Amino acid sequence: MAVCILYRRTRATRPRFYRVEIAYNLFEEISVLREWGYAGGQGQSQVDIYGNLREASVAADRLRNRALKRGYSRADRMLANS
Repeated sequence: MAVCILYRRTRATRPRFYRVEIAYNLFEEISVLREWGYAGGQGQSQVDIYGNLREASVAADRLRNRALKRGYSRADRMLANS
């Protein structure tokens, strides 16, 4: 359904990514999938289940805003600045 991909670059470390996705799962539930780690690496993931789309959207927005506060930037903005 909806995907947000964020990246963070620092001179000292490899670029990092943070991905948040809202989707229906096989059981007709709404899930929020988060993935994070170093770009090009395996990374980690976590899936949270919500009762409706509104709750999932609020949770995904909260996760995205938290990553933005930690220095991540949207992928489309990083491409435009390169």
